[in-house]
This record gives sequence, C-alpha cells and structure tokens, in this order.
Amino acid sequence: MSSELWFSLFILAKLGAINKKIEISSTKFSKEISASQQTASRRIIELEKLGWISREPHGTGHYLQITKSGNNQLKDVYNILGSIFEPKQKSIEIEGELFTGMEEGGYYVSREGYKKQFIKKLGFKDIYPGTLNLELTTEEDIKNRKILLDRKDLGIVIEGFKNKDRTYGNVICFKCKVNEKIDGALLEIERTHHKETVIEIIAPFHIRTALNIKDGDKVKIRVFLNNF
Repeated sequence: MSSELWFSLFILAKLGAINKKIEISSTKFSKEISASQQTASRRIIELEKLGWISREPHGTGHYLQITKSGNNQLKDVYNILGSIFEPKQKSIEIEGELFTGMEEGGYYVSREGYKKQFIKKLGFKDIYPGTLNLELTTEEDIKNRKILLDRKDLGIVIEGFKNKDRTYGNVICFKCKVNEKIDGALLEIERTHHKETVIEIIAPFHIRTALNIKDGDKVKIRVFLNNF
C-alpha cells in the first residue's frame, strides 16, 4: 500500500467510513488530506479501483464507505503498529480446532534439509515426522495469527534448500507451548496450500498421543515472540 493511499484510507476511517457510508465532496476531502481537489478526486478513484472503498456519486460529492478489503488493509497496519508499540508482549495465545491434514506437513518436516535445522535451531532432540493441524475459528485467533505473519522477523528462520528434485522455500518457526504442556514450534511456511486460518505445529514426538486429543478438540497454543 502506498503511503498516500494508506493516509487517504486512514482519513476516511477517521471520518466514520468504516461502519457506514459518509457523504463527502472532493473539495472537503482535499482539505482533510491537505492536497489539491484534483489529487483528492484521483485518490478516491484509485481507492475504488483497488476495491478498498465503495463509491456512489451524489450531487457534487460522493457516498463513500470502506470495504472489507480496505478494512483489512487498515488492520494490517494496526497489527504492525501494535507489535511495535507493545514491546513488553512476550507471547500470543491462539486456539484452534484439531483436524486431520493431508500429511503434506509430515513430508516437508521429514526432509533432511529441514529436519537438521529444526533440531539444531529449536533445541529439540528429534522431530516427529508430521504436524498438528489446527483451524482457527474466531476473529481474535485469526487476528493473533496475522500478527505472526506480519512479524516474521521475530521468528527463527529455517533456510530453504535445493536437492536434485526441487527447491524448498524458507520456513519461519515460533517456539510454542501446546495446552501449556508440550514444547513445540508453530510453522509459517513460505509455500503452503493451507489457508491463513490454518496453523501447523511440530514437536519432538506425536502430540495427539501425548495429549490424548482427537479431531474436533480445541487446542491452545502459546506462541513465544523470539526477539522480545
């Protein structure tokens, strides 16, 4: 997002366009963003083209409202600012519903190029060749996961590698505690088919067996922010 468009979106949010349509003219908007009327009109058109606002012409002005996509853009900045201005935060709690995956995680975790780094950088004695898959179902948990996506610099980098068959991308790990009992690591995989509402956890042993949990159970993860 360009700084000019973000600022324009921010001003519309301040004027109340997140929760309802607001009526505003190009002249008034130009004063709000301290720019010319022509620039203000161009910003409104650009925001609409990006799908961040909806616009309905009205007399000499417009009815404007921030869309879900635009709201997400603002939330992204909010999450980044939150992580900057809340340096005392040591961990983030995320809860998800356990489900059986397609065993894709197990394939990647067991690759020797990754496995050696997991053991060395995470301090584990071994890595179980599979992942614990959790589906996030609440807005709060999805928001907290988004913080991790935005602040990958706080995680532990597992470097990608090449072999004779293919190239493997980087993986970012955040050490975590599963149900406050088991030490593990949450994976942020560079190349994955999972949605952003799904998280994968690895550990030195089979977590399901150790915790006696099954599909549909709620599982709590406390994720540690490595650089704080």
